[in-house]
Amino acid sequence: MVEEKTPTVGFQRRLKLFDSTTIVIGSMIGSGIFIVSSDIARTVSSPGWLLIVWLITGIVTIIGALSYGELAAMMPHAGGQYVYLRESYGSMIGFLYGWTLFLVIQTGTIAAVAVAFARYTGVLIPWFSESNKILALGSFSVSATQLLAIVSIAVLTYVNTRGITTGKTVQNIFTITKTLALLGLIALGFLIGKNADAVAANFSNFWNAAWTQFTNGNFQIHPLAGIALVGAIGAAMVGSLFSSDAWNNITFTAGEVVNPKRTIPLSLFFGTAIVTILYISANISYLNVLPLHGLPGGATVAERGIQFATDDRVGTAAAQMMFGDAGAIVMAVLIMISTFGCNNGLILAGARVYYAMSKDGLFFKKAGALNKYSVPAFALITQGIWASALCLSGTYSDLLDYVIFAVLIFYIFTITGLFILRKKRPDAERPYKAFGYPAIPALYIFIAAFISIDLLFVKPAYTWPGLIIVLMGIPVHWYWRHRKIPDT
Repeated sequence: MVEEKTPTVGFQRRLKLFDSTTIVIGSMIGSGIFIVSSDIARTVSSPGWLLIVWLITGIVTIIGALSYGELAAMMPHAGGQYVYLRESYGSMIGFLYGWTLFLVIQTGTIAAVAVAFARYTGVLIPWFSESNKILALGSFSVSATQLLAIVSIAVLTYVNTRGITTGKTVQNIFTITKTLALLGLIALGFLIGKNADAVAANFSNFWNAAWTQFTNGNFQIHPLAGIALVGAIGAAMVGSLFSSDAWNNITFTAGEVVNPKRTIPLSLFFGTAIVTILYISANISYLNVLPLHGLPGGATVAERGIQFATDDRVGTAAAQMMFGDAGAIVMAVLIMISTFGCNNGLILAGARVYYAMSKDGLFFKKAGALNKYSVPAFALITQGIWASALCLSGTYSDLLDYVIFAVLIFYIFTITGLFILRKKRPDAERPYKAFGYPAIPALYIFIAAFISIDLLFVKPAYTWPGLIIVLMGIPVHWYWRHRKIPDT
């Protein structure tokens, strides 16, 4: 008698080029493009340098994506970047990436985006305000904003446990909607929002850089030139890099991509290029509508300018200049759509890394199992629980700073791994080879390393803890490698 075997449930390849590109675009565009230009404007105080910061960010991002294309085509496996690091450096570095991704990078970004979604929902429904405390236990409290952020994570986690087709459908709908909406906002800024006073002010003082600081009621302007300007640009790029991050998430889902050796490199290029063009265009549109310079106590949107837009909501300020008070509502809806769609992509992709780690014996065993819909449900739920916990601690800017420093470290390692694998595996199949190798990937490493070192000195309160979090993974890796696994 022949024993009948239960069919093995595996990943289903359902992501085509369009779906993969929407994951890249949708995961990148969250709330950052509508917010962080305010902080950049304070840091460099120059329309020209504001655009340069976004341009450099775009170039760095596209270079990174083009370099990752080779690794994605060479190793089209679930887990993406985790796999590239493991194959380049061994188990330890691969695990440190997965550990940091779970502890800070992916879950921290999910939490930050969820909080942004909840904050803008509060514009439409005031009950979801951060001042509305629904639970208070001593110094610990939970606001309505935090509650909604957690609920949004739970909803999207559930959606993605229902299969890759469900997840990609949600992603496509929200990415198309927010891309068209952002294009509309940009177009309106050029067509009906042009402010002659703002244009005159911005273009008459286009390159004069300064660091504008307003702390404890003190207003200080420090002129920037030479090395000080270079340092300020590096610091300013924290926000723009965060807004342009998560482009690598499509590599995590390689096990579910149709023809991944071709599809992933193309989606990385198309996605990052489209977002870079949108981001630069959005900032030109802002400069067309609002003066860059402003005053913290300005009575009007124009007087506050880009630098001191209320709560740094530059997109909202631009919409208010064009549509009056109704602009705040329009922008709130757009950002709600944008952040919800962004988190769907982040939640969908991140769990695939923990799945790959589990298969290597470096994460909970259940995370390596697929449910009846062929997705890693346990990994999705575990990710959702930790991201929800992060919603209850820290602020948006804290999480942003932690995330971008840790991300840069591993981007540097990964692209350096491109050089290592060219030496270790010279005969490996490479359907796509990194554009401009070795000069272009080397340029990425240089720029990313400079920004990382700059941040260590300019923003040490957040970058050093981020580095410590990475190093904390070393004993955890030892535990996973040496723990005793029961036979049953």
